[in-house]
Amino acid sequence: MTEVLIMGEMLVEIMRTDEDAQLYNPGLFKGPFPSGAPAIFIDTVARLGHKAAIIGGVGEDDFGKNILDRLRKDGVDCNYVMKSRERATGVAFVTYFKDGSRKFIFHMGNTPAVEAKAPEVGTFKDVKYMHIMGCSLMANKEFAQEILKTMRMLVSYGAKISFDPNIRKELFSDNSLYEVVNEVLRNTSVFLPGVEELLLLSGEKNVESAVKKCFENSKLEILALKNGAKGSTIYTRDKVVEMGVYKVKQLDATGAGDCFDGGFIAGLVEGKDILEAAKMGAAAGALNAAAFGPMEGNISKEAVGQMISGNQVIS
Repeated sequence: MTEVLIMGEMLVEIMRTDEDAQLYNPGLFKGPFPSGAPAIFIDTVARLGHKAAIIGGVGEDDFGKNILDRLRKDGVDCNYVMKSRERATGVAFVTYFKDGSRKFIFHMGNTPAVEAKAPEVGTFKDVKYMHIMGCSLMANKEFAQEILKTMRMLVSYGAKISFDPNIRKELFSDNSLYEVVNEVLRNTSVFLPGVEELLLLSGEKNVESAVKKCFENSKLEILALKNGAKGSTIYTRDKVVEMGVYKVKQLDATGAGDCFDGGFIAGLVEGKDILEAAKMGAAAGALNAAAFGPMEGNISKEAVGQMISGNQVIS
């Protein structure tokens, strides 16, 4: 029985070894690392002890093997991942800067990452949460429609939708995508934006009015506003909770937000209140940031529990 499902792109990342190294200059890279925001999220859920599955696609090549070996090792159900002999696994080249910003070059236009189809009617009837990433909706118009089809089916079965808009300017080039995003938002129970994404999608100029507007959606139960090193603020209709970040020596923040999502949703699946779920999310994100690579870090129920009990929170 799958508790958490995601449908989205799977790829490897090849990363600059040093900060402030432009991608257009010759230099050293490390990798490949298994990646893709959906894959990072679902791997975190599985490592925290939950039944998790992904729908996606990879090439029948070494990069595809890199991703599938890692996900399966960590307990993710990959039975709905298609493998292509004709097309190669997607790749992202990444560099990051001392101010915390990143730059990507994606090679995904001719990959199987966005060719997966919605599952047959009747599949995944027991799913508690379907998580959707905005980057998956932006990767390909046809793939976005397959995600919407899957979402509609799971909502009809009683699953809740969690949504991280995860908007990247490199991919957000078509205004018609707003229609797709707005349909997801109308079905969202747990919304996990960053500050800029919240303001962009709400059309408001400040956080307070943006949050208020989001809760005009009758389905929305929780808004977890992520703010990087400043932590997160968790809103419900009658409660606001502030959560800081756990103190670690940061090596690479790539993937930390996706791991936060995974920890937070895992907490909700376990029936935890919003503060305890936010602690799980913050711990998973911190453990990820303490390791080099987008899906790395010692994320487990034990490690997350130890970090939370240690209570080394930076407000």
